[in-house]
Order: sequence, then C-alpha cells, then structure tokens
Amino acid sequence: MNEATMEIGQKFPLTIKRLGINGEGVGFYKRNVVFVKGAIPGEEVTVKVTKLQRNFAEAEILTIRKPSEARQVPKCPIYEQCGGCQLQHMSYEAQLMNKRDIVVQAMEKYARDIAGKTEIRPTLGMDDPWHYRNKSQFQVRKEGKRVYAGLYAEGSNKLLNINDCLVQKPITSRVTVDARKTLQKLGLSIYDGKSLNGLVRTIVVRTGVRTGETQLCIVTTRKEFPHKDEFIARMKKLHPAIVSITQNINREKTSLIFGDETIVLDGKETIHEKLGEFAFDLSSRAFFQLNPEQTVHLYNEIKKAAALTGKESVVDAYCGVGTIGLWLAGDAKEVRGMDIVPESIQDAKANARNHGFKHARYYTGTAEDWLARWRREGFTPDVVTVDPPRTGLAPSFINTVLKIKPKRIVYTSCNPSTLAKDLKELTKLYNVEYIQPVDMFPQTAHVEAVAKLTLKEQK
Repeated sequence: MNEATMEIGQKFPLTIKRLGINGEGVGFYKRNVVFVKGAIPGEEVTVKVTKLQRNFAEAEILTIRKPSEARQVPKCPIYEQCGGCQLQHMSYEAQLMNKRDIVVQAMEKYARDIAGKTEIRPTLGMDDPWHYRNKSQFQVRKEGKRVYAGLYAEGSNKLLNINDCLVQKPITSRVTVDARKTLQKLGLSIYDGKSLNGLVRTIVVRTGVRTGETQLCIVTTRKEFPHKDEFIARMKKLHPAIVSITQNINREKTSLIFGDETIVLDGKETIHEKLGEFAFDLSSRAFFQLNPEQTVHLYNEIKKAAALTGKESVVDAYCGVGTIGLWLAGDAKEVRGMDIVPESIQDAKANARNHGFKHARYYTGTAEDWLARWRREGFTPDVVTVDPPRTGLAPSFINTVLKIKPKRIVYTSCNPSTLAKDLKELTKLYNVEYIQPVDMFPQTAHVEAVAKLTLKEQK
C-alpha cells in the first residue's frame, strides 16, 4: 500500500464493491484497499480513515450518499456496540448472496486456476434467521449493587448487559437474566476482571432445541457456592425446563470460559438433544453445534456429496464426537473416525454404541497417522469426509490423502480462505464438483461450505 496517498483523518468518497470476510464493506481508493464497517456492496459513501496498515486502510462512514436497497435498521438495540453480529444492517437475502461472494472471493484469491471452473451454489439459508443459537456464555460483572451479565462491547472492557439476544434461543436469555437476578438477591460475590477477586465469572445456558431440556452452568473461581440450595430452588421454580444445574471451577486468569473441574449441583450431568434421527447426551463442556436446525441441512449436504450406496468404506477425519460419521453410517459399509482429543473419541464410541452401529470405529490420533497405518495394512477408504478447524487441513494430511487416493473427499469448512488454499493443493489429483455454502450463523459474517471432490481419472 502506498501510505503517501492516505493519512489518518482523511475524508473521501468511496464506492463499496464487495463484502470482506469479517463483514466489512470493501472499496478501493487510488488502488488501495479500504475496509469500512457497516457499509454494504453497491453503496456510495463518504468515509474517514481511522487506521493505516501496510496492505490496507480502515475507515468509518461519515455519510451514506447512495444507500443499498438491502440496507435495513438493525433489530437489536445494542447492535452497533456489541459486535457479536456483523450483518443485521443488511436484508437476509443480501446476507446470503454476499456470503456466497465471500466464498467466490476466497477462491479467486487463493485458487485462481480453478475458481472460474468451480460451481459455487447459492447459500442455503434459514426460514427464520433469528433466535437460533442453543447456547449462551455471558460474563458476569458487578457495578455498584447491580449484577450484569452479557458480552463485552467490541474492542473494549465495557460489559454490555444483555436481557434478550436476538440470535439466542429465548429460554437461554430468560434463564440467564433470572440467574443474574438471583445471584444479586443472594449477595454472591462477583468476579472482578481487574482485581481477580470474587466468585462468579460466567453464566452458561444450553437448551435442547428438540427436547426442551435446559442446562444451567455457573462458572466460579473456587469450589465454594454460598446459598447453593436456595439458588437451585429459586432457579428450578422459575424454570421447570432446567434438568441440570452444574458448577464449573476456573481458577485461571484466562479468556477461556471453562476450567477442568465440573460438579453436578442438581439434576442430571447431561441434557438430551436430538439431531435428525440421532440423540446425544451433552455435558456442560461437550462441543455441540450451536444451530441444530441448520446443522441437519449441513449434514444432509455432506450425505449428498458422499453419495453412498452401502458398499463404501468411509473415514471421518477430525471426527469430534462422531456426528458426521454417524450421519453417514446407515449408508456405509464401514466408518472409521479419528481425533486427537481422547474425550471426543470416548464420546464418539459411546454415540456409535448407543445408536447400534457396530461397523463404526473410532481412534485417538491424527488422521494422517491412521490413514498411513491403514494403508500399510491394506485398507484404503472410498470416501474421506473432513471438518477441520478454521486453520484448515494439516499439510501432512493433504499429502497422505494424495497418496492413498480415496474416490471422493467431502470437505466441510468454516473458513473460506483455508478451504480455497486446501482445494488448490487437492486439485492436483481431484476435481471440485461444486461448493455449497450453508448459513449456520445468520446476522454474522461467518459462512460454512461443503465441497465435493472426486478423483481425476488416473493415467
């Protein structure tokens, strides 16, 4: 970037061309990239430069000279301060179009050779893109005599008290508010992020969308819990749907929510949840998809791409608690899954057993190590399905897959940039049949995608 062409505080007109990966509008000033929070593609705005970096600038909107037809007033009263959602100022139809374009941009940037030949389908959205999250994790702080629970304002240490988050299931908000008020009435000490004194840090609520079972977890700095019985009695009276109340102890100065120790204060250790025809028992710390309704659509897209006939062996790499492998197991001859987290593999084995799948087996370790070992033993999967973290596939995993050459790869991604980089490597031997974006988190800039890859004819 030529910084001489711009300076902090400089004002100029700008046409917004695209949406950035974090939900900002992207424009170009004298061939320099400018990111503008809250701007929508197609808009003409006047901006002021707020930050200069080597490769780009950041600016804020002063006036919207030509608004987009997609612009709308955000439903949430604290949308501007919170930062948890990035796209409430944009119609849902426009959100879906721009999320597809985020995938297109990533392909054009990191996999230019195949970008133009790859079918990128319209984003699969939700019928109702509000109140979809089944879990909330709200920090607890005290100002004067009042106890607050919510999220930190974007880029600050100020806690926003949130009574009703519009992307949360309503019961999670109601339980959180009543837990906050009960903690205040009982006079429990509240954690202070500066002095590190105080007991209660976080209120975590998860609800079973299909079952209605709800779990309340109070994260504390130590094991004591004054007025525990009265707290439990009040919360159960207010919310009969609560079937599990737990306490997690996190003594560390950390941004991580949970510590290693969880105690069941009342009711069950887990809540029951269903996903399609499958059922899962979820403990306080267990990972589970935050949008179960849309997860069913995501997993069905994975199933379509896998195109199983009952004769194929499937490897579920980065398998977690085994949900994707189980979704495919009914149409597979054999499923093998692996993950580096031992607890996840224990859960995956239990989930397979609970659903009667004797042909689904799970192993602790890296996918590349197990694939290489199985290859030496004479086993090569027909289909490999992957759902890696945001960092994408390990290069060693890609190299292993290119050696064993499964007929199909189904790649589920939560980061279009790493997806595009990995597809560029995999297309040495594979064709990308299509990419299907799926909107797992409406009102935010996040987009998931399922890519179907098929092995090229070997010469």
